Amino acid sequence: MYHISATYLLRGAGAALVAGAVVGGLWGLLLPFGVSFFFGLILGLGVGYGVGEAVSAAVNRKGGPPLQVLAAIGVVEAYFVRSAILASRLSHVGLADVLTDDVFGYLVVILGVVIAIGRLR
Repeated sequence: MYHISATYLLRGAGAALVAGAVVGGLWGLLLPFGVSFFFGLILGLGVGYGVGEAVSAAVNRKGGPPLQVLAAIGVVEAYFVRSAILASRLSHVGLADVLTDDVFGYLVVILGVVIAIGRLR
């Protein structure tokens, strides 16, 4: 574990937000609907690794609980971006409808958060 300065925290937060938006956008555009369970697990690994790696690279490979929280926020942001894209593509479906009936998305987020946190230990 390292001492993490405010500069590194800001860099990590920026990386988490950008990576979350990019990964969520790709997820929403390329795989908007639930796919098989096995592929969902692979997707969760990719989302978590992508966001965790972006945060890790932005802070010169430092680790620690504050950066883990930022990476987890980035994964959750990716889910919300994907859900917003999905809601915009479906007629007569709102964002609240997508968020309440998305077990597949919840599994991807949980696995993604675990992987992102593990990437920053």
